[in-house]
Amino acid sequence: MTELFDNLRKYNYWDGVLPEIGVSRTRYQQRISGYLGNQLIKVLVGQRRAGKSYLLRQIIHRLMEAGTPAKNIFYLNKELVEFDEVRTYEEARSLIAAYREKLKISGQSYIFLDEVQTISGWEKLVNSLAQNPREACEVFISGSNSAMLSGELATVISGRFVAIEVFPFSFSEFCAAYRLPAGKDSYLSYLRTGGLPELARLSGEEARRNYVAAVRDTIILKDIVERFAIKDAALLQDIFSFCVDGIGTLFSVNSIVNYLKSHHRKTNHETVANYASYLCDAFLIHETPRYDVRGRAVFARQRKYYLNDLAFRAFLSSGYDAAPGKLLENSIFLHFRSLGYRMFVGTVGKQEVDFVAEKDGERQYVQAAYLLADDQVVEREFGALEKIEDNYPKFVVSLDDASFGVRNGIRHLRPWELPEQF
Repeated sequence: MTELFDNLRKYNYWDGVLPEIGVSRTRYQQRISGYLGNQLIKVLVGQRRAGKSYLLRQIIHRLMEAGTPAKNIFYLNKELVEFDEVRTYEEARSLIAAYREKLKISGQSYIFLDEVQTISGWEKLVNSLAQNPREACEVFISGSNSAMLSGELATVISGRFVAIEVFPFSFSEFCAAYRLPAGKDSYLSYLRTGGLPELARLSGEEARRNYVAAVRDTIILKDIVERFAIKDAALLQDIFSFCVDGIGTLFSVNSIVNYLKSHHRKTNHETVANYASYLCDAFLIHETPRYDVRGRAVFARQRKYYLNDLAFRAFLSSGYDAAPGKLLENSIFLHFRSLGYRMFVGTVGKQEVDFVAEKDGERQYVQAAYLLADDQVVEREFGALEKIEDNYPKFVVSLDDASFGVRNGIRHLRPWELPEQF
């Protein structure tokens, strides 16, 4: 325990030195600040390397600046090998008890547990900490699998937590990290690079490609293969590669099965459906079902998949087609998802609406086109939205140099002009 506690001291901020915070994730900090000062467990979920650890440190930084005693903040990062021996909730609880005793903690404390899903029975620990009337504390946890918010967790701490999904850098955060002005050139760079925060520290194509591959492999191994006891890791990799190469393409699980069989991969509908759901649980991809705007019905079979970050396409795609329109479509999907919208692929009769975005009973309709190159394209993109007979906001988003303004109530925007809040 002595060595373990010494490691804990090394990675905490009890000496009063403020933590390094990187690019400020202001949007997330504002959302989290609205939940401070109560017993709700603050849960940050999202893909590995999306910036959850930095965000936790930004919260710690803000608490310390506001006058919270440094020793009253406990931070355990389970991604660090020094804490591999903390495997169960009993071991984690003993470590926290040692911290309280050695530092003689009194008053309000703040417990931060990073990548908490690697601790067996963690939900019992965080529930006990948050609900203990004798030792007042607020609990902040992060995790890299959406399944951690279901099942036993929902039973143990139902109604006592708030979940915030953390994405890689948005475009505005990308510009801050790379010190770029917002505009077409920087947005094209964003599409070609993606928003994984660590990429801003790396230079050279090979270094970045190796890093993105390592992120993918870690997620697939630790968050899927080990967690779900996957027998065919190569098939899982093939399904992810299929999604990387086919972002924004409408297909069914059967079409994936047929594609794999055409490449001499033996599989079936159930296996592919399960593996795709695991990729979604690990936040590598997002499943987006089709939605009939007029009939207000969701189609069960056909859907699109979008990447959680464009770096996987930029550095790992096996295809030669740059598909700039699909990259733009994916980036717009991520923009709305990061703002908390549920996303659907819309249909109006025989025409497709790229996105129906819903939140808090409100709705946005969005068409994405790389360029509105001619009258036919303009008619197609605006025309689909004009067929929708309601008064919710409608947008056409493209990378054109000039704005097309407003047509029949439908606004044309360039992607760097999309509001950070709706």
